[in-house]
Amino acid sequence: MRLHFIGINGIGVSALARHYLSQNHQVTGSDLEPSEISRGLEKAGAKIFFGPNDKRVVNPNLKAKDRAKRPDLVIYSPAIQNQNAELKRAKQLKIKCQSYPQALGKLTKNYFTIAVCGTHGKGTTTAIISLILIKAGLDPTVIVGTKLKEFGDSNYRPGKSQYLVIEADEYKSSFLNYWPQIIVLTTIDRDHLDYFKNLSNIIKVFKKFIRHLPKKGYLVINKNDENTRKLISNFQLLLRPRAQDRGAISNQFSIINFQLSKSRDSKKLKKILKIPGEHILADALAALATARILKIPDKISFRALGEYRGAWRRFEITTAELRGTTRKIIIVSDYAHHPTEIEVTLKAVREKYPRKKISCVFQPHQYQRTYHLFKDFVRVLSQAPIDKLILIDIYSVAGRESPTIKKKVSSKKLALAISKIQNTKYKIQDIKTLYIPTLKETAPYLKKNLRSEEVLVVMGAGDIYQLPLLLTSPNLKGKMNNS
Repeated sequence: MRLHFIGINGIGVSALARHYLSQNHQVTGSDLEPSEISRGLEKAGAKIFFGPNDKRVVNPNLKAKDRAKRPDLVIYSPAIQNQNAELKRAKQLKIKCQSYPQALGKLTKNYFTIAVCGTHGKGTTTAIISLILIKAGLDPTVIVGTKLKEFGDSNYRPGKSQYLVIEADEYKSSFLNYWPQIIVLTTIDRDHLDYFKNLSNIIKVFKKFIRHLPKKGYLVINKNDENTRKLISNFQLLLRPRAQDRGAISNQFSIINFQLSKSRDSKKLKKILKIPGEHILADALAALATARILKIPDKISFRALGEYRGAWRRFEITTAELRGTTRKIIIVSDYAHHPTEIEVTLKAVREKYPRKKISCVFQPHQYQRTYHLFKDFVRVLSQAPIDKLILIDIYSVAGRESPTIKKKVSSKKLALAISKIQNTKYKIQDIKTLYIPTLKETAPYLKKNLRSEEVLVVMGAGDIYQLPLLLTSPNLKGKMNNS
């Protein structure tokens, strides 16, 4: 089969493309510009086109003998709008088109699917569950929203068993396309308010997803999470099938809850986990509960959890030399972009490095999120346990921004609001929060001001991950030290 992926740089879309490549299908794709992800796909055998172009592989002017080269299926990223020229062209030619969630949803029906959802911790929990299953010899297929060294720095692992482990995103209710046997729900928080508008709507869509569980399915939940407790508070109402669901959904599933407490599991995990933080402990407990459902011996699970050293940009630690100097610094690169994630991550950094000077460069992700959660960002960042905060310009997400909101919010406004609280509450004389517009301007400031053995946190979900490349010596690759 020939498949074409529009927006193939997307972390989920690229993983699905890798799946079809592993099945010996012909894969082409398109995106605006090359990336680490697209280069990896090209090495795996995909042909990828870059730049705006509506003709690519769906060119209507192909000669008759070449028309068989058109794709059988076009899969597009959720970020792709209906007016996208390439997508419109494919539909005009009556080529079958599916969104990434629709295509992944079809795949979930062919496997025993474990879907990890939640506002925070999806990627890490998916990764840990996958590694436990691999250690247990269950050979799962895995689609995760980050790269794992255990997968050859890939976000996809081909397996030969019945098990499929996926990261299930809630944005635009994408996960309503999936039909798992086990749902792992990490947390529920206010996010994607440009789509959901309020917390009540977020809880409602998670309820709908849970209804997808079959008879004898399992729901794994974090009992410490307040909004998850709200979701299951009216247990009978949650399980009662709606009229439109009759005949399709049983809802007679089991709920397995885990809790961050002084339990034997928590105590043992705190001793063996390589990465600090209560959020990582919660992810590990969720994975352990899932493993027990699958009758995996605890001995195997704890061994896998003790060996886990993190995923790409999930508390990823390197030591590197500042370019043009002999000063070596510790860099913690993290994907955190929501106030709750930022809060727990910076606390974990301070926990790991209690006596070191810590600077954080944060790139807010999306104008909509920054606007809707502005007060939460100010609260968390103004009291973060760090010595210096640098805010760079907001990373704009194509197709998801409002021109009106873009005029109302900025990193400069955020920095001013944070500084105002810091100066009033803590009477700080030294400037603790700075606004520097770009990565290129931030790098020389850091090179001038960072000292040996200091910690630099590079945080955000945009292109902030490129900062260490501008900052450090190209001759020193950096050494993982999550140990």
